[in-house]
Amino acid sequence: MTTIDYHDIITIEPGKRSGKPCIRGLRITVYDVLDWLAEGMSRDEIIDDFPELNADDITACLLFAADRERRSITIKAL
Repeated sequence: MTTIDYHDIITIEPGKRSGKPCIRGLRITVYDVLDWLAEGMSRDEIIDDFPELNADDITACLLFAADRERRSITIKAL
């Protein structure tokens, strides 16, 4: 199993897409990919619609989101 380092794929540029995390400097955001997956698109469908993306890009989005979630603070209700 090959390990993907999302830091090599996900980029953040202040002037691009309002500083949202994008894929390899493209104008496609991590949120875009996560939203497409949540709506039921398969990896192959996403790549067919956006041929500038590849399977590693999609995996990097998932890894980025998982890492962000892991770092988020949980607030307990009283």
